[in-house]
Amino acid sequence: MPELPEVETVRRGLVPAMEGAVIASAQVNRPDLRWPFPENMAARLTGQRVTTLRRRSKYILADLSGGESLLIHLGMSGRMTVSGDPLGQFHHNHPTPQKHDHVVFDMDNGARITFNDPRRFGAMDLMDTAAADTHPLLAKLGPEPLGNAFDESYLADALKPRNTPIKSALLDQRIVAGLGNIYVCEALYRAGLSPKRRARNISRARAAALVPIIRDVLRDAINAGGSSLRDFRQADGELGYFQHSFDVYDREGQPCRTPGCTNTIHRIVQSGRSSFYCPSCQR
Repeated sequence: MPELPEVETVRRGLVPAMEGAVIASAQVNRPDLRWPFPENMAARLTGQRVTTLRRRSKYILADLSGGESLLIHLGMSGRMTVSGDPLGQFHHNHPTPQKHDHVVFDMDNGARITFNDPRRFGAMDLMDTAAADTHPLLAKLGPEPLGNAFDESYLADALKPRNTPIKSALLDQRIVAGLGNIYVCEALYRAGLSPKRRARNISRARAAALVPIIRDVLRDAINAGGSSLRDFRQADGELGYFQHSFDVYDREGQPCRTPGCTNTIHRIVQSGRSSFYCPSCQR
């Protein structure tokens, strides 16, 4: 499932083709993905100018000139790719339509944005822009980890009453939005914290130290174009490269990369998810 860096990478790739441009034609090729599409979605999108393309947690939000916003969730296998961009940043020719091209936007600048989703776990919805924060998928989200509201005091206070493992607490989207399994594993390794530690037992100083570490991990991943483990592609069709920089994720049995450490990376299962960590370096 794409996490914050992958979604932000896609958003940044779509901006040159979509932001400020008009959706000249919207084509919806099936009635639903994970959930039914909103009523008359193609007609409601056609002729609308994309005023802003933003991200909230793992969702892309396209604010439209008519006062609605299009919410896009990539799901497990969803890809949004750009072709025919007049700025020359993407492939010039539109590719042959594929079986799983479920939604297609032709922009007035010549760009085409194709949403391809073989497993159909993605989603799209339309909502009033002014009320976007109350949408069921967005209403209970915590602060953005790269935003000002996610600071040292906030995280320390948020963790204090939690009797869950720190790994589970950081995956809770009500505490911090957008973090997923990969980047929580990597952040906890850099912080020297075991994923098994109870959130409420972590000192304020160590909780505070997690904030810049989480931000650094996310920024490093964004700069690398995200992580491509199976289906993820950037908007230009390229792979992300952060998977080559994993310190612990998916490295079970391999040597710990901390200088002087002779242990190997271990894997445990927490709440149905694999946690990777070094038992010597993470306490």
